[in-house]
Amino acid sequence: MNITEPYTYEPGTIPLLLSIPHAGTRLTPAVEDGLSDAARPLPDTDWHIPRLYDFARGLGAHILIGNYSRMVIDLNRPPDDRPLYATATTGLYPQTLFDGTPTFKPGSAPDSDERKRYLDQIWHPYHRKLQDCLSEIKARHEYALLFDAHSIASVIPRLFDGRLPDLNLGTNDGLSCAPSLGDALVEFCGQQPFSSVINGRFKGGYITRAYGQPHARQHAVQLELAQCNYMQEQPPFDYVAERAGQLQQVLRALLATLVSWGQQPR
Repeated sequence: MNITEPYTYEPGTIPLLLSIPHAGTRLTPAVEDGLSDAARPLPDTDWHIPRLYDFARGLGAHILIGNYSRMVIDLNRPPDDRPLYATATTGLYPQTLFDGTPTFKPGSAPDSDERKRYLDQIWHPYHRKLQDCLSEIKARHEYALLFDAHSIASVIPRLFDGRLPDLNLGTNDGLSCAPSLGDALVEFCGQQPFSSVINGRFKGGYITRAYGQPHARQHAVQLELAQCNYMQEQPPFDYVAERAGQLQQVLRALLATLVSWGQQPR
C-alpha cells in the first residue's frame, strides 16, 4: 500500500497555525491487521477536534490536520522516540494504549522496515509542512503563533490521578512562548466556566517543544481538552453538540486572545 495524503492543509490569512496531529483515523494494512481488540475502536484518538475547531477557518487560521491514526505513528513524539515524560506515556509507535492495554496482538506489530516507512512518509511530511507554514507566516507577519490542539479522556488512572481539568494548557514550563502570552492565556482561562491548569500533567508534546521558539518570535501553545465536555468518552465516541457549544465559544475566545496578543506592539 502506498501512503498518500499524510495530512490535510488549509491555508489561512493570519499569523496563526492550528495543528491537529491526533484526529486521524486512517490505518495501514499492517496496523489494521495487527490491532488488538481493545485498540480496534481507536480509543486514544483526539475525536472530533477538527469539528470542534471548525470556527478557526472563519478567523483566518492556517489549519494542518494529520490523517493517519496515532496507532500507525504518533506525530507528537520525537523521531528518535525519546520519552517526553518521566511518568507513564506512549511512544512514537505506541505499544500500549493510554490505559496500558497492548495496542497489538502478540507478534502482530509492524516490523522495523514498515515503521521506518511510516516515519519517512507520514511523520516527516507532516513536520516539513508544519515548519514550512511557520516559515511562510513569519516571512509575511514577522512572527508566528502555533496552537497545537488535542483532547483526551477525562479519567485515565495510568496517566494521572483523578479527573483531568477541562482545559490543560502546555507551554513546556514557559519555554515555548513569551511569558506574557502564557500569562494572558492563563488569565483568560481563569475567567471561564471550565477548570484549567497550565503545565500540569501535560506540558506540551514534541510539536510544542520543538517549534516553540520565542527568541525567534515563534510562539507555541498546546491545549489538551477533557473529552467529557464535548463528546461521549466510550465507543462509539459520539459528538455531543449540546455540550460542545459552550466549549466552542470558549475556544473561539481563547484563540482570539492568542491572536490579539500577537497584534500588540512590543
